[in-house]
Amino acid sequence: MTDFDKKIQVIGDRLISLFHYLALFCIGSTIVWSAVYEYSFMVKSGHASLEDILLLFIYLELGAMVGVYFKTQRLPVQFLIYIAITALSRHLVIDVQIVKDVFHLYLLLSIVFAILMLSGAICLLSFTARRYGCPDDLSALKEPRNDGCGMRK
Repeated sequence: MTDFDKKIQVIGDRLISLFHYLALFCIGSTIVWSAVYEYSFMVKSGHASLEDILLLFIYLELGAMVGVYFKTQRLPVQFLIYIAITALSRHLVIDVQIVKDVFHLYLLLSIVFAILMLSGAICLLSFTARRYGCPDDLSALKEPRNDGCGMRK
């Protein structure tokens, strides 16, 4: 590899890092902006329903996911599953009030089944991470981890 190729590689790496930081800042700002908007709407209405609280949890989990990605440059799939479980729970809370026919009953049962499957996936991912670690984590060679994916307890 020539000096010119190395310089191009360094410039490319810096541009990619800059893009990541700008994108994370935009995504994080959007999450905060949306959460503040929803919270101000709840304050104006004078109360918060369970749906509203679950929506705030979704914003919290999205913010945590962005924070973890910002610090570790990795996106743990567990965060996406937690967000999906919370979103399905919110949908379940909304739809449980409108069970009118068999279709709605099957819809609710499918949501419950999806939540159970996602919960099982979280258990499986946590077990395999603790037992086998993360193969792409080179720090495992240097020091032991507590939960298998570089997150210290």
